[in-house]
Amino acid sequence: MQENSWYAIEDIDQLDSPALIIFPERVKQNIRTAIDMIGEVDRLRPHIKTHKSDDVARLMIAASITKFKCATIAEAELLGICNAKDVLLAYQPIGPKISRFVSLIKKYPGTKFSCLTDNIIAANEMAKIFSANQLTVPVYIDINAGQNRTGIIPAEAVQLYLDSSKLAGIQPVGLHMYDGHIRDIDWQARKEKCDQVFAEVEKLKKDITEKGLPEPIIIAGGSPTFSIHSKREKIECSPGTFVYWDKGYLDLCPEQKFLPAALVVTRIISLPEKTKLCTDLGHKSVAAENEITKRVYFLNAPELKAISQSEEHLVVETGAGHSYQVGDVLYGLPFHICPTIALYERAYTISDKRVQGEWKTIARDRKINV
Repeated sequence: MQENSWYAIEDIDQLDSPALIIFPERVKQNIRTAIDMIGEVDRLRPHIKTHKSDDVARLMIAASITKFKCATIAEAELLGICNAKDVLLAYQPIGPKISRFVSLIKKYPGTKFSCLTDNIIAANEMAKIFSANQLTVPVYIDINAGQNRTGIIPAEAVQLYLDSSKLAGIQPVGLHMYDGHIRDIDWQARKEKCDQVFAEVEKLKKDITEKGLPEPIIIAGGSPTFSIHSKREKIECSPGTFVYWDKGYLDLCPEQKFLPAALVVTRIISLPEKTKLCTDLGHKSVAAENEITKRVYFLNAPELKAISQSEEHLVVETGAGHSYQVGDVLYGLPFHICPTIALYERAYTISDKRVQGEWKTIARDRKINV
Protein backbone atom coordinates (compact mmCIF):
# COMPACT_ATOMS: atom_id res chain seq x y z
CA MET A 1 0.00 0.00 0.00
CA GLN A 2 1.07 3.58 -0.69
CA GLU A 3 1.06 5.55 2.55
CA ASN A 4 3.17 8.60 1.73
CA SER A 5 0.63 10.24 -0.57
CA TRP A 6 -1.40 13.45 -0.32
CA TYR A 7 -4.34 11.67 1.29
CA ALA A 8 -2.51 9.70 4.02
CA ILE A 9 -3.48 10.82 7.54
CA GLU A 10 -0.76 10.73 10.17
CA ASP A 11 -3.14 10.48 13.14
CA ILE A 12 -5.50 8.02 11.44
CA ASP A 13 -5.71 5.96 14.64
CA GLN A 14 -8.02 8.57 16.19
CA LEU A 15 -10.51 8.34 13.31
CA ASP A 16 -13.13 5.60 13.49
CA SER A 17 -14.33 4.08 10.23
CA PRO A 18 -16.14 4.24 7.98
CA ALA A 19 -15.60 7.99 7.81
CA LEU A 20 -15.93 10.80 5.30
CA ILE A 21 -12.89 13.05 5.06
CA ILE A 22 -12.55 16.42 3.33
CA PHE A 23 -9.42 18.31 2.33
CA PRO A 24 -10.30 22.05 2.61
CA GLU A 25 -7.28 23.31 0.66
CA ARG A 26 -8.30 21.14 -2.27
CA VAL A 27 -11.86 22.43 -1.98
CA LYS A 28 -10.57 26.00 -2.20
CA GLN A 29 -8.44 25.09 -5.21
CA ASN A 30 -11.46 23.56 -6.95
CA ILE A 31 -13.47 26.73 -6.36
CA ARG A 32 -10.65 28.79 -7.88
CA THR A 33 -10.45 26.41 -10.84
CA ALA A 34 -14.20 26.73 -11.53
CA ILE A 35 -13.95 30.52 -11.44
CA ASP A 36 -10.92 30.46 -13.74
CA MET A 37 -12.73 28.19 -16.20
CA ILE A 38 -15.75 30.44 -16.52
CA GLY A 39 -13.81 33.71 -16.35
CA GLU A 40 -16.67 35.80 -14.92
CA VAL A 41 -17.67 34.84 -11.41
CA ASP A 42 -21.16 36.32 -11.83
CA ARG A 43 -21.89 33.65 -14.45
CA LEU A 44 -21.15 30.84 -12.00
CA ARG A 45 -24.15 29.40 -10.16
CA PRO A 46 -22.84 26.32 -8.28
CA HIS A 47 -25.26 23.56 -7.36
CA ILE A 48 -24.88 22.74 -3.65
CA LYS A 49 -26.47 19.27 -3.83
CA THR A 50 -22.98 17.78 -3.71
CA HIS A 51 -21.69 19.29 -0.47
CA LYS A 52 -24.86 20.37 1.44
CA SER A 53 -22.54 22.26 3.78
CA ASP A 54 -22.62 25.79 5.16
CA ASP A 55 -18.83 25.65 5.50
CA VAL A 56 -18.43 25.11 1.77
CA ALA A 57 -21.13 27.64 0.90
CA ARG A 58 -19.27 30.26 2.90
CA LEU A 59 -16.00 29.43 1.12
CA MET A 60 -17.79 30.05 -2.17
CA ILE A 61 -19.28 33.32 -0.95
CA ALA A 62 -15.82 34.39 0.25
CA ALA A 63 -14.62 33.73 -3.30
CA SER A 64 -17.22 36.28 -4.56
CA ILE A 65 -19.77 33.73 -5.77
CA THR A 66 -23.24 35.24 -5.26
CA LYS A 67 -25.54 32.91 -7.22
CA PHE A 68 -26.43 29.36 -6.24
CA LYS A 69 -28.60 26.45 -7.26
CA CYS A 70 -30.09 23.75 -5.05
CA ALA A 71 -32.53 20.85 -5.14
CA THR A 72 -34.36 20.88 -1.79
CA ILE A 73 -35.97 23.36 0.58
CA ALA A 74 -33.34 22.44 3.19
CA GLU A 75 -30.52 23.23 0.76
CA ALA A 76 -32.22 26.53 -0.08
CA GLU A 77 -32.52 27.35 3.62
CA LEU A 78 -28.86 26.55 4.19
CA LEU A 79 -28.05 29.21 1.60
CA GLY A 80 -30.46 31.64 3.25
CA ILE A 81 -28.69 31.06 6.57
CA CYS A 82 -25.41 31.88 4.81
CA ASN A 83 -26.90 35.13 3.41
CA ALA A 84 -26.45 34.05 -0.21
CA LYS A 85 -27.80 36.75 -2.51
CA ASP A 86 -29.45 34.70 -5.26
CA VAL A 87 -30.76 31.14 -4.91
CA LEU A 88 -32.54 29.02 -7.52
CA LEU A 89 -34.52 26.07 -6.25
CA ALA A 90 -33.97 23.89 -9.32
CA TYR A 91 -37.15 22.01 -8.67
CA GLN A 92 -40.82 22.60 -9.36
CA PRO A 93 -42.54 23.00 -5.97
CA ILE A 94 -45.91 21.32 -5.76
CA GLY A 95 -48.25 20.50 -2.87
CA PRO A 96 -46.94 21.43 0.60
CA LYS A 97 -43.58 22.37 -0.88
CA ILE A 98 -45.10 25.58 -2.24
CA SER A 99 -46.11 26.73 1.23
CA ARG A 100 -42.69 25.79 2.59
CA PHE A 101 -41.12 27.84 -0.19
CA VAL A 102 -43.28 30.82 0.80
CA SER A 103 -42.13 30.46 4.41
CA LEU A 104 -38.53 30.28 3.25
CA ILE A 105 -38.85 33.47 1.19
CA LYS A 106 -40.37 35.33 4.13
CA LYS A 107 -37.84 34.04 6.67
CA TYR A 108 -34.80 35.08 4.61
CA PRO A 109 -35.72 38.38 2.90
CA GLY A 110 -32.07 39.16 2.15
CA THR A 111 -31.93 36.28 -0.35
CA LYS A 112 -33.64 36.41 -3.73
CA PHE A 113 -35.26 33.00 -4.23
CA SER A 114 -36.52 31.62 -7.53
CA CYS A 115 -37.77 28.23 -8.74
CA LEU A 116 -38.64 26.19 -11.83
CA THR A 117 -41.84 25.33 -13.62
CA ASP A 118 -42.51 23.15 -16.65
CA ASN A 119 -46.31 23.07 -16.96
CA ILE A 120 -49.20 25.48 -16.67
CA ILE A 121 -51.03 23.51 -13.97
CA ALA A 122 -48.07 23.82 -11.57
CA ALA A 123 -47.49 27.43 -12.66
CA ASN A 124 -51.11 28.32 -11.87
CA GLU A 125 -50.95 26.68 -8.44
CA MET A 126 -47.71 28.43 -7.54
CA ALA A 127 -48.99 31.76 -8.80
CA LYS A 128 -52.18 31.41 -6.74
CA ILE A 129 -50.34 30.73 -3.47
CA PHE A 130 -47.54 33.26 -4.07
CA SER A 131 -50.04 35.97 -4.97
CA ALA A 132 -52.13 35.23 -1.88
CA ASN A 133 -48.98 35.90 0.13
CA GLN A 134 -48.27 39.18 -1.66
CA LEU A 135 -45.25 37.71 -3.42
CA THR A 136 -44.04 37.77 -7.00
CA VAL A 137 -41.52 34.97 -7.39
CA PRO A 138 -39.09 34.73 -10.32
CA VAL A 139 -39.43 31.44 -12.19
CA TYR A 140 -37.35 29.74 -14.85
CA ILE A 141 -39.02 27.56 -17.46
CA ASP A 142 -37.42 24.13 -17.21
CA ILE A 143 -36.52 22.75 -20.65
CA ASN A 144 -36.37 19.04 -21.44
CA ALA A 145 -33.01 18.79 -23.20
CA GLY A 146 -33.33 15.07 -23.85
CA GLN A 147 -32.88 13.60 -20.42
CA ASN A 148 -36.65 13.03 -20.21
CA ARG A 149 -36.72 13.54 -16.47
CA THR A 150 -38.33 16.94 -16.05
CA GLY A 151 -38.87 19.93 -18.28
CA ILE A 152 -41.13 20.95 -21.13
CA ILE A 153 -40.24 20.07 -24.71
CA PRO A 154 -38.79 23.09 -26.57
CA ALA A 155 -41.70 23.24 -29.04
CA GLU A 156 -44.11 24.07 -26.19
CA ALA A 157 -41.85 26.25 -24.07
CA VAL A 158 -42.58 29.65 -25.60
CA GLN A 159 -46.31 29.30 -24.98
CA LEU A 160 -45.70 28.33 -21.34
CA TYR A 161 -43.39 31.33 -20.98
CA LEU A 162 -46.09 33.64 -22.40
CA ASP A 163 -48.88 32.11 -20.30
CA SER A 164 -46.78 32.34 -17.13
CA SER A 165 -46.00 36.00 -17.80
CA LYS A 166 -49.71 36.77 -17.48
CA LEU A 167 -50.06 35.24 -14.01
CA ALA A 168 -49.96 37.34 -10.86
CA GLY A 169 -47.57 35.83 -8.30
CA ILE A 170 -44.88 34.56 -10.66
CA GLN A 171 -42.61 36.26 -13.15
CA PRO A 172 -40.78 34.19 -15.80
CA VAL A 173 -37.22 35.47 -16.01
CA GLY A 174 -35.34 32.77 -17.87
CA LEU A 175 -34.78 29.27 -19.17
CA HIS A 176 -33.20 26.39 -17.27
CA MET A 177 -31.63 23.52 -19.17
CA TYR A 178 -29.88 20.55 -17.59
CA ASP A 179 -28.14 18.19 -20.02
CA GLY A 180 -26.81 15.60 -17.58
CA HIS A 181 -27.50 12.77 -20.02
CA ILE A 182 -24.67 13.96 -22.28
CA ARG A 183 -21.78 11.92 -20.90
CA ASP A 184 -19.56 10.97 -23.83
CA ILE A 185 -15.98 10.27 -22.78
CA ASP A 186 -14.83 11.71 -26.12
CA TRP A 187 -14.92 15.46 -25.52
CA GLN A 188 -15.61 16.38 -29.13
CA ALA A 189 -18.61 14.07 -29.25
CA ARG A 190 -19.82 15.52 -25.96
CA LYS A 191 -19.44 19.05 -27.33
CA GLU A 192 -21.32 18.30 -30.55
CA LYS A 193 -24.29 16.88 -28.64
CA CYS A 194 -24.20 19.75 -26.15
CA ASP A 195 -24.10 22.39 -28.90
CA GLN A 196 -27.00 20.73 -30.70
CA VAL A 197 -29.19 20.84 -27.60
CA PHE A 198 -28.14 24.36 -26.71
CA ALA A 199 -29.06 25.61 -30.19
CA GLU A 200 -32.71 24.88 -29.31
CA VAL A 201 -32.42 26.98 -26.17
CA GLU A 202 -30.91 29.86 -28.12
CA LYS A 203 -33.83 29.69 -30.54
CA LEU A 204 -36.27 29.81 -27.64
CA LYS A 205 -34.50 32.89 -26.31
CA LYS A 206 -34.89 34.58 -29.69
CA ASP A 207 -38.55 33.58 -30.00
CA ILE A 208 -39.34 34.93 -26.53
CA THR A 209 -37.71 38.30 -27.15
CA GLU A 210 -39.52 38.58 -30.48
CA LYS A 211 -42.77 38.29 -28.52
CA GLY A 212 -41.83 41.53 -26.80
CA LEU A 213 -40.71 40.05 -23.47
CA PRO A 214 -37.38 40.87 -21.78
CA GLU A 215 -34.43 38.74 -22.83
CA PRO A 216 -34.50 35.58 -20.71
CA ILE A 217 -31.59 34.52 -18.52
CA ILE A 218 -30.21 31.11 -19.51
CA ILE A 219 -28.92 28.65 -16.92
CA ALA A 220 -27.33 25.66 -18.62
CA GLY A 221 -25.57 22.41 -17.88
CA GLY A 222 -24.00 20.56 -15.00
CA SER A 223 -20.55 19.06 -14.52
CA PRO A 224 -19.96 17.01 -17.72
CA THR A 225 -20.77 19.96 -20.00
CA PHE A 226 -19.30 22.71 -17.81
CA SER A 227 -16.13 22.88 -19.92
CA ILE A 228 -18.37 23.59 -22.94
CA HIS A 229 -21.01 25.94 -21.56
CA SER A 230 -18.44 27.94 -19.58
CA LYS A 231 -17.06 29.25 -22.88
CA ARG A 232 -20.38 30.70 -24.03
CA GLU A 233 -21.25 34.32 -23.42
CA LYS A 234 -24.08 35.64 -21.26
CA ILE A 235 -25.20 32.33 -19.76
CA GLU A 236 -24.95 30.99 -16.23
CA CYS A 237 -23.43 27.59 -15.48
CA SER A 238 -24.26 25.38 -12.51
CA PRO A 239 -21.79 22.56 -11.93
CA GLY A 240 -21.89 20.96 -8.49
CA THR A 241 -19.58 17.97 -8.24
CA PHE A 242 -16.50 20.09 -9.00
CA VAL A 243 -16.18 21.13 -5.36
CA TYR A 244 -15.27 17.60 -4.23
CA TRP A 245 -14.90 15.74 -7.57
CA ASP A 246 -15.10 11.96 -7.79
CA LYS A 247 -13.81 8.94 -9.66
CA GLY A 248 -16.71 9.00 -12.11
CA TYR A 249 -15.98 12.51 -13.37
CA LEU A 250 -12.23 12.07 -13.02
CA ASP A 251 -12.55 9.39 -15.70
CA LEU A 252 -15.28 11.09 -17.76
CA CYS A 253 -13.98 14.67 -17.80
CA PRO A 254 -10.16 14.63 -17.89
CA GLU A 255 -10.23 18.10 -19.48
CA GLN A 256 -11.49 19.54 -16.18
CA LYS A 257 -8.60 19.88 -13.76
CA PHE A 258 -10.47 19.55 -10.49
CA LEU A 259 -8.89 17.67 -7.60
CA PRO A 260 -10.45 14.85 -5.58
CA ALA A 261 -11.17 16.56 -2.26
CA ALA A 262 -13.44 14.06 -0.47
CA LEU A 263 -12.65 10.44 0.37
CA VAL A 264 -14.07 7.64 2.46
CA VAL A 265 -11.85 5.91 5.00
CA THR A 266 -12.42 2.22 5.67
CA ARG A 267 -10.61 -0.58 7.49
CA ILE A 268 -10.13 -4.23 6.76
CA ILE A 269 -12.15 -6.01 9.44
CA SER A 270 -11.87 -9.65 8.34
CA LEU A 271 -9.94 -12.04 6.08
CA PRO A 272 -12.70 -14.55 5.20
CA GLU A 273 -10.56 -16.37 2.61
CA LYS A 274 -6.94 -16.29 1.43
CA THR A 275 -7.78 -13.98 -1.47
CA LYS A 276 -10.69 -12.04 0.04
CA LEU A 277 -10.80 -9.07 2.39
CA CYS A 278 -13.84 -7.62 4.14
CA THR A 279 -14.01 -3.88 4.91
CA ASP A 280 -16.53 -1.80 6.88
CA LEU A 281 -17.62 0.17 3.80
CA GLY A 282 -21.21 -0.98 3.29
CA HIS A 283 -24.19 0.45 1.40
CA LYS A 284 -24.63 2.95 4.25
CA SER A 285 -21.15 4.37 3.68
CA VAL A 286 -20.69 4.83 -0.08
CA ALA A 287 -23.16 5.38 -2.92
CA ALA A 288 -24.27 1.98 -4.15
CA GLU A 289 -26.40 2.77 -7.20
CA ASN A 290 -23.67 1.76 -9.66
CA GLU A 291 -22.67 -1.83 -10.35
CA ILE A 292 -20.35 -3.33 -7.75
CA THR A 293 -17.01 -2.45 -9.40
CA LYS A 294 -18.05 1.20 -9.93
CA ARG A 295 -18.70 2.30 -6.35
CA VAL A 296 -15.28 3.01 -4.87
CA TYR A 297 -11.68 3.09 -6.03
CA PHE A 298 -9.01 2.58 -3.39
CA LEU A 299 -6.19 5.06 -3.92
CA ASN A 300 -3.71 3.09 -1.83
CA ALA A 301 -4.87 -0.32 -3.06
CA PRO A 302 -5.99 0.06 -6.70
CA GLU A 303 -5.69 -3.67 -7.39
CA LEU A 304 -8.54 -4.56 -5.03
CA LYS A 305 -11.75 -5.53 -6.82
CA ALA A 306 -15.09 -5.29 -5.07
CA ILE A 307 -17.16 -8.47 -5.39
CA SER A 308 -20.04 -8.05 -2.92
CA GLN A 309 -21.54 -5.45 -0.63
CA SER A 310 -24.19 -5.35 2.09
CA GLU A 311 -25.33 -2.73 4.58
CA GLU A 312 -22.16 -2.71 6.71
CA HIS A 313 -19.66 -4.70 4.66
CA LEU A 314 -17.76 -4.54 1.38
CA VAL A 315 -15.89 -7.66 0.29
CA VAL A 316 -13.00 -7.30 -2.15
CA GLU A 317 -10.86 -9.75 -4.06
CA THR A 318 -7.08 -9.56 -3.88
CA GLY A 319 -4.36 -11.71 -5.35
CA ALA A 320 -2.75 -14.71 -3.71
CA GLY A 321 0.10 -14.03 -1.33
CA HIS A 322 -1.05 -10.53 -0.37
CA SER A 323 0.21 -8.83 2.78
CA TYR A 324 -3.01 -7.12 3.93
CA GLN A 325 -3.93 -7.47 7.59
CA VAL A 326 -7.00 -6.83 9.72
CA GLY A 327 -6.89 -3.17 10.77
CA ASP A 328 -5.24 -1.88 7.59
CA VAL A 329 -6.68 1.44 6.42
CA LEU A 330 -7.93 1.98 2.87
CA TYR A 331 -8.60 5.40 1.33
CA GLY A 332 -11.51 5.23 -1.10
CA LEU A 333 -12.42 7.66 -3.85
CA PRO A 334 -16.17 7.27 -4.50
CA PHE A 335 -17.36 6.99 -8.09
CA HIS A 336 -20.38 9.14 -7.18
CA ILE A 337 -19.63 11.60 -4.42
CA CYS A 338 -23.01 13.42 -4.21
CA PRO A 339 -25.13 10.60 -2.72
CA THR A 340 -22.10 9.44 -0.73
CA ILE A 341 -21.96 12.80 1.07
CA ALA A 342 -25.65 12.48 1.95
CA LEU A 343 -24.87 9.30 3.90
CA TYR A 344 -22.79 11.20 6.47
CA GLU A 345 -23.97 13.74 9.03
CA ARG A 346 -20.42 15.09 9.27
CA ALA A 347 -17.11 15.07 7.47
CA TYR A 348 -13.72 15.28 9.12
CA THR A 349 -11.45 17.95 7.72
CA ILE A 350 -7.82 17.08 7.04
CA SER A 351 -5.02 19.64 6.97
CA ASP A 352 -1.28 19.01 7.12
CA LYS A 353 -2.06 15.28 7.10
CA ARG A 354 -3.93 15.48 10.40
CA VAL A 355 -7.56 15.56 11.49
CA GLN A 356 -8.35 19.20 12.21
CA GLY A 357 -12.11 19.55 12.62
CA GLU A 358 -15.59 18.75 11.28
CA TRP A 359 -17.94 20.04 8.60
CA LYS A 360 -21.59 19.20 9.18
CA THR A 361 -23.68 18.07 6.22
CA ILE A 362 -26.62 20.02 7.55
CA ALA A 363 -28.76 20.00 4.40
CA ARG A 364 -28.79 16.20 4.22
CA ASP A 365 -31.86 16.58 6.43
CA ARG A 366 -35.11 17.27 4.59
CA LYS A 367 -35.87 20.08 7.01
CA ILE A 368 -33.72 22.58 8.89
CA ASN A 369 -36.28 25.10 10.19
CA VAL A 370 -38.81 25.72 7.44
